[in-house]
Order: sequence, then structure tokens, then C-alpha cells
Amino acid sequence: MQTIFKVSNIDESDAKTRLGKPNQMGFTIPKRLGLLTFALSAGLVLAAGSVYAESANTPPPHPQLENTGHNARDKGDATLTPEDQKENSGDIKITAAIRKAVVKHKSLSLDAHNAKIITRGGVVTLRGPVENLAEKNKLQSIAEKTRGVKQVDNQLEPKTP
Repeated sequence: MQTIFKVSNIDESDAKTRLGKPNQMGFTIPKRLGLLTFALSAGLVLAAGSVYAESANTPPPHPQLENTGHNARDKGDATLTPEDQKENSGDIKITAAIRKAVVKHKSLSLDAHNAKIITRGGVVTLRGPVENLAEKNKLQSIAEKTRGVKQVDNQLEPKTP
């Protein structure tokens, strides 16, 4: 087997004149440069390995959490999304008050706690999945009792009737 690189104890200035000039054993590179190259290569291998291991251990999405169809529906301007929330202080206060009241109810499901609440000019739109019809009605009731709400558009989708 032929040696391609030979590591030597030459200093940096001497390396500039010798680097790239072949000798009998191959190319001569300074010891520091060889160690640096080795350290960088090892670091890249370790980093790539850990990224691969992370991606290999990622579980597939739970089928009930898959919402690609909902995301496709929400791409157009036909439905309201949280990005459509008005930035005036009144609407922000209404949304915050409803969210606080919803989260306070520990009996509600995680889906109900994460329902979309969008307020525009005092009109509240509720969107997203909830466990059942009772949760849908409870969220609507909470929104209707909140001060400043003019109307509630309940678009919540119960998983079970």
C-alpha cells in the first residue's frame, strides 16, 4: 500500500514551500494541518451520524394527528386562520379572555384547549377539532359569555357525535 500523505514536524513556513511538492513517500503536510484535518473530519462524521440517528428514531405521525386535508383547505382565503386575527387591542383582549377561560376548564380535551380562536371586529370564529358535541357547545358558550363578543361563528368539528 502506498502512502499518500506523510505527517512531519516541519513548521508552517517550511510547509508553504514543501506543500504540494511530491517526494518519495507522497506529499508532506505539517503536523498541525494533519491533526486539524483529522479533527474536522471526525467532527463531521459524528455530526452526520447523530442527525441520521435522530431522523431514524422519529416515530411516524399518529393518524389522528394528521391534518394535511385541513391544511390544504386552509390555504385559500375561504376560511379564517389565526393569521387573520386583527391586531387591534379589543380583538386581542377578547381572544386572550376566551383562551384563558377555555384553558381553565381542565375537563376539556387537549383538542378543545388548542382550538383556533380568531376575533375580527368582535366576531369570534372557533375552528378545529374537538372530542364531541358537548365540547363544541361548551366552547361556544364560553365565547358568547365573554365581554365584547358580538357574534360567534362556531366551526368546531366534533370527532364523535
